[in-house]
Amino acid sequence: MTVRASSHLPVHPDSRTLLLASSSPYRRALLERFGWAFSAHAPDIDERPLAHESPHDLVSRLALAKARALIQQHPHALVIGSDQVAVLDGQPLGKPGTEQRAIAQLEAASGRTVQFLTGLCLLDAASGAYELEVVSTEVRFRTLDVHTIRNYVRREQPLDCAGSFKCEGLGIALFEAISSADPTALIGLPLIALRAMLGRAGFDVLADSP
Repeated sequence: MTVRASSHLPVHPDSRTLLLASSSPYRRALLERFGWAFSAHAPDIDERPLAHESPHDLVSRLALAKARALIQQHPHALVIGSDQVAVLDGQPLGKPGTEQRAIAQLEAASGRTVQFLTGLCLLDAASGAYELEVVSTEVRFRTLDVHTIRNYVRREQPLDCAGSFKCEGLGIALFEAISSADPTALIGLPLIALRAMLGRAGFDVLADSP
């Protein structure tokens, strides 16, 4: 399913289409900050980790795979792929899917620092050239009791979020500190890195609008 996620935004003078390989409303909202029209399409890929694959390699591989999944249908697009994983004790924490798993993830993170790795890929479908980068964010959770965790999960339902929280919402109340070179990376799309990639590809996000 393709979503015209930004029909109210102007079309960039660059002749290439900007395409987000994601169905995530969080990533769409972030990309809209650049102010140019784009489409979003959910890539159909297997996101399961490979045997002995590190979290860093996992998010790199999946960001590229998501972008590549759309190039046949969109041969003239600049395709943005992104993937994120939370890492605790060297082990990845995926999207919980259920309240019970979300509670268990937050109980494990309580009082500890969790690393979030966000893989970003920009792929030129016409040439096949791409850039890949992984942005790291460290989140230090405050000590959380079971009642607080259950109340948070019930109120915000962060079941589709790696690490079981929404930092752009009430989830910020779970933290003591966040450390990252790019605050948007934790939400799922590192805009500072993406702006640089787009610029090197000749797509100026600060170009004059029509």
